[in-house]
Amino acid sequence: MLNPNDFNQIEAKGMTIEQFNTQLQALKDGFPYLKLYAEATTKHGIVTPNEADHIHSTKAWERYLQTGHTIVKFVPASGAASRMFKDLFSYLNGSKDILDNDFIIKFFDNIENFAFYSDLNSICVINEGKNINELLNNKDYKRIINNLLNTPGLGYGQLPKGLLKFHKYKDEVRTPLEEHLVEGALYAKDSNNIVNVHFTVSKEHRELFATLVNNIIDKYSEMFGVIYNINFSEQKPSTDTVAVNPDNTPFRNEDGSILFRPGGHGALIENLNDIDADIVFIKNIDNVVPDKYKDDTVIYKKILAGVLVRIQQKIFNYLELIDGGNISKSQIDEILSFMKDELFIINPQMDNIEDKNLVEYLKSKLDRPIRVCGMVKNVGEPGGGPFWAYNNDGSISLQILESSQIDNSNKEYLKMFTEGTHFNPVDIVCGLKNYKGNRFDLRKYVDHATGFISNKSKDGKELKALELPGLWNGSMSDWTTIFVEVPLSTFNPVKTVNDLLRKEHQ
Repeated sequence: MLNPNDFNQIEAKGMTIEQFNTQLQALKDGFPYLKLYAEATTKHGIVTPNEADHIHSTKAWERYLQTGHTIVKFVPASGAASRMFKDLFSYLNGSKDILDNDFIIKFFDNIENFAFYSDLNSICVINEGKNINELLNNKDYKRIINNLLNTPGLGYGQLPKGLLKFHKYKDEVRTPLEEHLVEGALYAKDSNNIVNVHFTVSKEHRELFATLVNNIIDKYSEMFGVIYNINFSEQKPSTDTVAVNPDNTPFRNEDGSILFRPGGHGALIENLNDIDADIVFIKNIDNVVPDKYKDDTVIYKKILAGVLVRIQQKIFNYLELIDGGNISKSQIDEILSFMKDELFIINPQMDNIEDKNLVEYLKSKLDRPIRVCGMVKNVGEPGGGPFWAYNNDGSISLQILESSQIDNSNKEYLKMFTEGTHFNPVDIVCGLKNYKGNRFDLRKYVDHATGFISNKSKDGKELKALELPGLWNGSMSDWTTIFVEVPLSTFNPVKTVNDLLRKEHQ
């Protein structure tokens, strides 16, 4: 039973009681698995542009940049770096002081190659009275790690990835935030030399992000001859989700209040929806490389964007044709072929749609947000992949799915997932306005039946947590989706601190 304080708490979050009850019901009932048609491959669903396509798409994007459209780079950056240092935390909090772990040995063997080495060395001198080499000689490994992860050291274990020093150059070091600013200048500069970059951040770190931007923005503006327009937003409290006990009753904190948790990256559909832009690039904060490895990233970002604007223009032309009335049978057939061959929309029930409803159906399928998603060859990274899936209306389209959305008891589906040839690196270009130049309300294109439930704990008590449909999963379920193969060189995430030792980050 809810008490008056509960209603006040729910209202204060900007959530309705109906939304609250819907979440409770979802946690009780779970979510249905998706019905799969096939895995997407380069033979069926993933476009592999040839050299001529590369040239046409790149030129299309460069022309588009000169036409007064608004371009934004959207970077989810609220995640803490704690998981990046999981192995270091385990060693620091463990009982052993000797180095008998390959991960920790690699870390110390290569410690001078990290971009944060100089800062770490300085803080060790201040806090320990010894530099890193002296501490290593004394086998004081844990003191070094403590100064890296905790305060009054560098506090990297509590900071977001976007603020950590990732890359070392001859005369500077850069954070992921800075690398994203550089990227923006290289492929998202508009006709007025403006580069718009939007970071989603956590409330507790927003000021740190703003301070860093204030300190470096003039340097990068001068370096690339651009004007940066950098904005931040936070996940909205109204997108938090209720946690429940194993018996599906609301989990309560020690003070009796209901426990709400962040709704996952799917909550960011609200932040994306607030952005007034024609085209938005989405890329994770940690997938960046130093300048000497940026060429492929820039080339394929332009290709993805060019594919989008070329397809989008065709869609707009067809929608204007439909609005003009008197559309012919041959033109309808042309649109149907376009939907099947270029938008990858299949409807086995097409023959059952009456002629008088067919044009309306075509318009509903064309007049939607559009996304072009880069896909890399599967190298065993955890996460989602490209599939053909059935939609609620019986049609089949391309979707990015996570393993939790697939029924593992279905051997055919499990085979599709485990043998999938490609992986989702979160390399997405989005078209957010319709053919009349109006913004789509992105919230209308979310499949709310594609959330996630996970088992967590708080204060030693078990709980069930609800995550909203993922930003590039269910939150974009009803978008027009196109997959384009991109090279593995464009995918260089930093999941652990030792990933920074890879060639691509040195």
